[in-house]
Amino acid sequence: MNADLPIAELIAVMLGAVRAGAWLMLCPPFNSRLIPAQVKALLSVGLALPMAPYLSASVPSVQTSAIIASAVLQVFVGAGLGFITFLFFAAIQAAGDLLDVFGGFTLASAYDPLSQNQSSVFGRFYNLVAATLLFASDGHQLVLRGFLQSYKTLPLDATFSLETFSKLLTSGIGEMVIAAVQIAGPLIAVLFLTDVAFGLLNRVAPALNAFQLGFPAKIFLLLTLSGTAIAVLPRALDTLIDKAVVAVVRLSGG
Repeated sequence: MNADLPIAELIAVMLGAVRAGAWLMLCPPFNSRLIPAQVKALLSVGLALPMAPYLSASVPSVQTSAIIASAVLQVFVGAGLGFITFLFFAAIQAAGDLLDVFGGFTLASAYDPLSQNQSSVFGRFYNLVAATLLFASDGHQLVLRGFLQSYKTLPLDATFSLETFSKLLTSGIGEMVIAAVQIAGPLIAVLFLTDVAFGLLNRVAPALNAFQLGFPAKIFLLLTLSGTAIAVLPRALDTLIDKAVVAVVRLSGG
């Protein structure tokens, strides 16, 4: 029995899956190592299938060289879209890393000579809380919708604007740093004032060795006040999701 396969439609879906696969490798929370590669591959095909009508209208030539060139372009486009989204979500991880630095949790490797692992305690914790809030608030659907919009605004045969990508990359890095400082800023100010207080105490009574007392005191303050800082995460995450979706739409729109 002979079966006629729509070659053009099949190539269009495969190229769309290549873009989605590159995007899933970088875009949080889908870039997690806990998601197997086979699941990501199936998910990339599942994302490309509903967009088949838009992809078929812009399929390149059926020649092998044109297909390879288009596949390389789709990898670059998907990675660019995923990296722009990753930048905004990295602000929450960076905020937790800042708390680890100022709170003294990065000294764990100095007191654990066997493992010598510099584990970011609050960085990972903030990352897990952000991922939980993202799925609980259906923010992942907004992120997916922004990516699927790229199939309409940036078809398979379109050119990728490097100028727009460089501008969004520069602004994204700046906004990531600002958002990380805004999220962790209050606790950083408290920890800095704690260092100032122990410095003054060390000047008054040098025999107390106040700086050694400062490490457990800062850790205690960080653990005590971290609950109030986590209350800021939902609002900050909503703002970061909106900025990430807008940046992806701007990038895909050229």
